[in-house]
Amino acid sequence: MKRDALCKALLDHPEPSIRWKTMVHVLGEDPQSRKARAVQELIRSSPRVNALLAHRQRDGRLKSRSVYDKWQGAHWILATLADIGYPRGDESLEPIRDQILDLWLQDSFYQEFEADTKADAYKKEGVPVMQGRYRRCASQQGNALYFLIKLGINDSRTDRLVERLLHWQWPDGGWNCDKDPNADTSSFMETLLPMLGLAAFGQEKRVRKAREAALQASEVLLSRRLFKRRSDSRVIHPEFVQLHYPLYWHYDVLGGLKAMAEVGRLGDRRCADALDFLESKELPDGGWPAEKRYYKTSKSIELGADFVDWGGTSKHKMNAWVTVDALRVLREAGRAI
Repeated sequence: MKRDALCKALLDHPEPSIRWKTMVHVLGEDPQSRKARAVQELIRSSPRVNALLAHRQRDGRLKSRSVYDKWQGAHWILATLADIGYPRGDESLEPIRDQILDLWLQDSFYQEFEADTKADAYKKEGVPVMQGRYRRCASQQGNALYFLIKLGINDSRTDRLVERLLHWQWPDGGWNCDKDPNADTSSFMETLLPMLGLAAFGQEKRVRKAREAALQASEVLLSRRLFKRRSDSRVIHPEFVQLHYPLYWHYDVLGGLKAMAEVGRLGDRRCADALDFLESKELPDGGWPAEKRYYKTSKSIELGADFVDWGGTSKHKMNAWVTVDALRVLREAGRAI
């Protein structure tokens, strides 16, 4: 199937989020157009969204074992809504926002202590500092910043998320929670989401410092061509070259390319290898597969479960979620769709 025919098929997909992503991210429809907004309203009332929000309580908060419960906690539900095109500015989501901010802005994230060994790093509450670097899983605050901005339900407290991310940023531009004292290089997984959050905040609020921090973070990925070691150009990790949806906090080459598009660096020549690799994954009959997944599907609250199915995995069958994101990246990179 040629890519233009593939786009037409995606525009007829039964899932409104796929239609919206195709319209806006692939074909360039103005997200504020009447047509795009009408599809977003279908997303709001879709069975997928109803399933994701089914555990809302009377106070509007989400019931789960914890806010960060993988993958059914409030943190992941809002992250999903932001990615699938849920309409901005829905005040009914604010109690869920408050759940999340209560967690990621608690006092322990403002407490720091020096640690010399991995064992020392776990002995106290707070953020350990080892060899002058903050060992913090900044993907948590970074993701929250990103999806609250995208959903249009951010408030003044998001400024505090930005402050924490800037405070914890490593000299090479990224973040890492590795408790090995000798670790001196930022993690792809811990850098991707803070980079996106700071870029989104910087753009919406016109804060240069946040934009510059996001650009600095992008060098962690770009200097490695999004998936290769700098020393010998070998693939950094096998998971990086397998396609997934959703990624949650993980990383793969498509997630890296999507991030470069949002940060405005997809045109950097160092993205070329990753773009070539993505094109090589295109199926003979068109589209891209989800080769691996990080979830199972369950309506009950279970560890590692998502409330909805994202199409499963197959090396030979197109996954619409992966495909629409791949087409977006290729369009924005100037590679014909």
